[in-house]
Amino acid sequence: MVADGRTYLWTLRHRHRVLDSGRSADCRETLTLYPQPPGSGGPLRIVFVSGPDRYVPGGAPFGSGDVGFTRGAGLNLHEPGAVRALLDAASAAGWHPAEPHAVELDGWTLLEPAAAAQPAQTGGPAGP
Repeated sequence: MVADGRTYLWTLRHRHRVLDSGRSADCRETLTLYPQPPGSGGPLRIVFVSGPDRYVPGGAPFGSGDVGFTRGAGLNLHEPGAVRALLDAASAAGWHPAEPHAVELDGWTLLEPAAAAQPAQTGGPAGP
């Protein structure tokens, strides 16, 4: 993906935190963006951890990459437009791609502004 003249590669990972008892405690989706070329900045990790009133994919009925608030905004992290909207929200929150080290951000703080920047479900642009 190219944003503001800079190229990014990204990956999406799903993980489960397991308690000592062997039970699953939470699910998390980690979207990692890598500024290119390598060495031009540290990766940006945007992490979504499951919790009350939030969904992170862990099986039916949600698809892979779906994250959101149960009564509100949601995104599919496999969609390039959603990744771009999260990158823009992270930049607006103060992240800069030239950071020399990895930065991890709570994805829930970025979700609503990123979702608001997405086209409406009807296929048209969001907002008036």
